[in-house]
Amino acid sequence: MSVFTHLVAELGRLLEPVLAQSATAAAIVLFTVLVRLALHPLSRAAFRGATPAAGCLPLLLQLPVFFVMYQAFSSAKVGGEANELLGHRLFAAPLGSRWTEALGEGGLFGAQGLVFLGLFGAIAVVAAWSAVRGRKAAAAAAAAAAASAATPAGRGKAKPGASKAKPGAKPGAKPGAKAGAVVEVSAEQQEVMRKLGGVLPLLSFGTLITAAVVPLAAGLYLLTTTAWSVAERIWLQYRKERAERADQAEQAAQVEQMA
Repeated sequence: MSVFTHLVAELGRLLEPVLAQSATAAAIVLFTVLVRLALHPLSRAAFRGATPAAGCLPLLLQLPVFFVMYQAFSSAKVGGEANELLGHRLFAAPLGSRWTEALGEGGLFGAQGLVFLGLFGAIAVVAAWSAVRGRKAAAAAAAAAAASAATPAGRGKAKPGASKAKPGAKPGAKPGAKAGAVVEVSAEQQEVMRKLGGVLPLLSFGTLITAAVVPLAAGLYLLTTTAWSVAERIWLQYRKERAERADQAEQAAQVEQMA
């Protein structure tokens, strides 16, 4: 933890000429961005997996970082010495303070209370943005699965010659039985996607509850990493769609050349 404290303190000193008393808060944001940049290859790999829970591994790897952040702004001493980070602020609110403490220092709309309200508002905007994007992505995935199941192969229509019994086939076996099994699995997958699409986006709002009980510095970390996750996923989706359009254009050009 002392290494983290030293790193954030040094980043704060670099930013202090520009941001004054809020330099350490900006250093926390910068530190979070550096962590997410380091985890970006894992996020990209998880996105390629196209699973409903893509990105869970980077989230799990951030838990130790969040724990260190929490401890750094909750402990009066670090390495046997006074914790210098506790004296830093974001505007009027100390970075080590909690929302309940801010309420006792001037109420909901006091100087410190307004800082926390601003933090909660920003987290709510990011959570709503994430929820909307998540629902759209889940709906698109379900629609793609439904369209795939609606194709002749997905409906279990036999291909020419498929009605002929294969050597070694069991008597009484129905043609297209295997295709029917595919349809059943597809229906189950669509139902799972629909349920996850309705639940997973709402988990973003759980960040609000966490931010209300942890130190302000940890709340800043949560805001930054959540916003990064949403923006990163949008960027990866954009790159994927652009690559797909490029592939389709290339295939169309090849078809025209052959014709």
